[in-house]
Amino acid sequence: MAQKLIQTETQQQLQQQRLSQQQMLQVKLLEMPLAELEQNVNAELDDNPALEQDDHEPDEFGVSDGHDDRLSDADGDGEQEDYEEKSEREEREDALDSALEDLGRDDAMPSAESSYYGGSGTDDADREEMVWGDTTSFYDKLKEQMGELELTEQQQTIMEYLIGSLDSDGLLRKSLDDIADELAIYHNIDVSTSEIEKLLKLLQTFDPAGIGARNLQECLLLQIQRKPKGKVRELMESIIKAHFEDFTHKRWDKISQSLQLNEEQATALRNELRRLNPKPGASLGEAMGRNLQQITPDFIVDTDDEGNVTFTLNNGRIPDLRVSQTFTDLVDTYKNNKAKMNRQDKEALLYAKEKLDKAQGYIEAVKQRRHTLYVTMKAIIDWQKKYFQDGDEADLRPMILKDIAEKTGLDISTISRVCNVKYAQTRWGTFPLRFFFSDSYVTKDGEEMSTRKIKVALREALEQEDKHKPLSDDALAAMMKKKGFPIARRTVAKYREQLGVPVARLRKI
Repeated sequence: MAQKLIQTETQQQLQQQRLSQQQMLQVKLLEMPLAELEQNVNAELDDNPALEQDDHEPDEFGVSDGHDDRLSDADGDGEQEDYEEKSEREEREDALDSALEDLGRDDAMPSAESSYYGGSGTDDADREEMVWGDTTSFYDKLKEQMGELELTEQQQTIMEYLIGSLDSDGLLRKSLDDIADELAIYHNIDVSTSEIEKLLKLLQTFDPAGIGARNLQECLLLQIQRKPKGKVRELMESIIKAHFEDFTHKRWDKISQSLQLNEEQATALRNELRRLNPKPGASLGEAMGRNLQQITPDFIVDTDDEGNVTFTLNNGRIPDLRVSQTFTDLVDTYKNNKAKMNRQDKEALLYAKEKLDKAQGYIEAVKQRRHTLYVTMKAIIDWQKKYFQDGDEADLRPMILKDIAEKTGLDISTISRVCNVKYAQTRWGTFPLRFFFSDSYVTKDGEEMSTRKIKVALREALEQEDKHKPLSDDALAAMMKKKGFPIARRTVAKYREQLGVPVARLRKI
């Protein structure tokens, strides 16, 4: 049977939701971690002369001084008209009039007072200059040196964890006991602090000298020990080891008297000690580019000894923002003299209006970002309060994005954006927000249990088993049931694999 192609035309109503420019800006800022937002604010301040820092804040962002000059160009005599036909000039002026129609309304232009955004910029006098160039990170450079050592797979994991635990100065602020606990919890590695210290000593042989030190005194000693043997090195070691408090308080008269140094010797030693670097990690960052791996927490969560949990948003170096009063006054002046405006005046007014609207929109987007982050983190803490009180991973309740979305009244996609690449610094460590989310496991009786809590209990069971007679998945399922976790054998097998634990026959010693 022959077939015919027939083209018909129909009408159909479709409802589509499109994001406005302002909504797109809010989404963009919401997705940014703090470090990226700081750079974005910096760029926006440079790009938009109608956006300013609060006068009371230090000018850390290097705002351009040429803002008024741009207005003067638009407001001045201007260049001679270069239109070929009069009709083109009239068309241009009609377009300007159309664009400026909404300026007659009182609510069309935000005032400088209503546009003020009260952030809490941090005055950081020691803020280091961003150095871009070789983008190889601080972390990667240390890992390259680690690759030159002959380490077992477990030793490599521990060494990587030590490197990842260094702060931006290149020092290890955590205790070895804490690191041992974290390795056991997050990597299923049971290792003694003495073994960790051996690997730390290896890390301290890396360049630059002083890396991996646990305090300033150890950092300086590590650098001194790489100097040529001799009297100068002995005296430097003696000062740092036996007279460290006097050294930090610059009591050179007391040091000189104790070591029987004359003024010339004391001056020479002081100059040598000044060449030591108290922040070896920072020096490596200057040579290799900014440390791209360092995590800046977006939230600071504090838990006191009585179990009260509070938190603050980390605003970093983001300054207070406001709309330029100069631009606002300029627009008001033109609005009051619309009848006398020529083409150049209209262009100046259109330019000022565009920049003011953009500045106001940016300020509102930053403010909205802060509000969204606040309500989301508050909901997470309310939901997981027991964990924030005691730091026990087993106390993390089942929680998914939908739970927080319903609690805050925000969309799931918004919650997802908040939790992406955002970190919270807690009393128990710094974690990505995704860490606090956990799926649920529903038993046959309808009881809902946290998969995180089940995995913690399973890990404990595996650690306590007889290594000569490791438990099968069936035996583990029976043991978990006795502990109050009635899960099936296949569920035990799945969680065991997720914990990186092999089957029983491969665990046997």
